[in-house]
Amino acid sequence: MNWYCDLAPGHPVHGSYHDQEYGFPGKGEQELFELLCLEIFQAGLSWELVLKKRPTTVAAFDRFDVDAVAAYGEQDIARLLDDPGIIRNRLKVTSIIHNAGVVKGLRASDGGFADWLASHHPLELKDWVKLFKKTFKFTGPEVVNEFLMSTGYLEGAHAKTCPVYGQVIAAKPPWMTKRET
Repeated sequence: MNWYCDLAPGHPVHGSYHDQEYGFPGKGEQELFELLCLEIFQAGLSWELVLKKRPTTVAAFDRFDVDAVAAYGEQDIARLLDDPGIIRNRLKVTSIIHNAGVVKGLRASDGGFADWLASHHPLELKDWVKLFKKTFKFTGPEVVNEFLMSTGYLEGAHAKTCPVYGQVIAAKPPWMTKRET
């Protein structure tokens, strides 16, 4: 049983994320980057805290515009670390800025973040983790697992008995398909 599917429906903080975002495919660069950043912020903390701070975090990081975040410098880092509306962890903040530069670079090397993910699908979780660690900063097994489940690349976002599961299946997440080699 998926505990999140028991907790989230109707919950004032988790409900809309669970019902409308979690596990659904088809996200663009900015949304993928935002979800990766939120998972990085969640490391060692509760997902509820991250969701509560999501609106102020999105605003503080220029709506997770990849080009804007990639251009952040020391003044931006100081501004972010002084902002009580976000999770103020220097390592996480600087990793996110670094990762924005990586995502920006994926446009030239792979056609973008979404294309980079698709080009590596399917992989086992351990292989995804190796790839993410080689490519990004602050992307351990839990961050990678949750990010990939949230974007539909790994199965497990919803219990099969969850009403949202059928909606996710109808959206044809990548985990349902095998890449032809």
